Amino acid sequence: MNFELTDDHLSVQKLTREFAAKTIAPGLRERDRENRFDRNILTKMAESDILGICLPEKYGGAGMDYISLGLACEELEYIDTSARVILSVHIGLNSLTLLSWGNQFQKEKYLTPQAKGEKIASFGLTEPNAGSDVVGIQTTAVKRGDRYILNGEKMWISLADIADHFLVFGWTDIVKKNKRDHTGISAFIVERPFAGVTTGSIHGKLGVRAGNTGWVAMQDVEVPAENLVGNEGEGFKIAMFCLEQGRYTVAAGSAGLIRACLDACVTYSHTRKAFEVPIAEHQLVKEMIAGMEAGFQISRLLWLKAGWMRNVGLRATRETALAKWIACEQAEKAAADSVQVHGAYGFSDEYPVERFYRNAKGASIYEGTREIQKLMQADYALGFRADRPRRVNLPPWPFGDGV
Repeated sequence: MNFELTDDHLSVQKLTREFAAKTIAPGLRERDRENRFDRNILTKMAESDILGICLPEKYGGAGMDYISLGLACEELEYIDTSARVILSVHIGLNSLTLLSWGNQFQKEKYLTPQAKGEKIASFGLTEPNAGSDVVGIQTTAVKRGDRYILNGEKMWISLADIADHFLVFGWTDIVKKNKRDHTGISAFIVERPFAGVTTGSIHGKLGVRAGNTGWVAMQDVEVPAENLVGNEGEGFKIAMFCLEQGRYTVAAGSAGLIRACLDACVTYSHTRKAFEVPIAEHQLVKEMIAGMEAGFQISRLLWLKAGWMRNVGLRATRETALAKWIACEQAEKAAADSVQVHGAYGFSDEYPVERFYRNAKGASIYEGTREIQKLMQADYALGFRADRPRRVNLPPWPFGDGV
């Protein structure tokens, strides 16, 4: 494995860093206070090719690789988690799934406008009473002629009030539903204009307040059979694929949050004095800053390894889960320590570490809780899960002109 970033990687890093500083940072504190999502950010992301960064040029994307996606996530979350969430759902949970599991019709109709940023995509698996327990979902999809009739509600959906397309999951086999047999779940592309689709926002969130999170309800929604992704019964397998891509983006983003905490604390500790010297000279402050540095380096190496494996077409489920678990855990610790370093000022939104602290918590829950990631690592170590590198549906990156 080569740890050196290529010129293309450095270009993506620089472009995204400048984009985030210029477009996302201004007015962020006000948007966070007001729980307000700025739709203009999506437009500007599309204009900068960020919304299609690792999608093939053949479908309107920028044709970059998996490492580039991680770098973009890291730079976006360095400024604010809500910006990284956009890539997690639009690319990680939805677009990469269509690229791998969608047929040619679906790629041309849905993936192409998503890669260009003309349409925004989201993902709907979690429900009011089903999160980690995927087979606990209650959404049903009953086939009638050339259509499926979907009924159910999805909860904690990022971009719920913004997205044009939703990748949703429901039971197509009620007998298997009653037996909790995951082979009865299927995946569908649902468009916002379909009759019976309604959405709403969730207010009062602890963090990611400048992002849009909500619910999606479907009442007798008629979905064309051609919008079935994969085959009937492959929904659970597709959902697990989706979550792996999402975990990768969360891990990379969490590394960005750790770096943001580190930079904020380094700056503050050189200017703030206690006992007549800068607090940077106090050993316990140094200890916390050292922990942030270690957390960042470890987290970045873990997500880079997972990204490199995907770049060469190798399965990286174990590595991605580990990266997600460790990076999110380290981000939480770094955020808590950064508030401590800032003392009373860290308890107000005068400094960004207060926002970092609130935003860090969510990542240890979504895209698979830290407990799920721990169980996965234990199962790999104990031999309950297969641990062999193998080719996945996606071809090796970079895509260039397409698959």
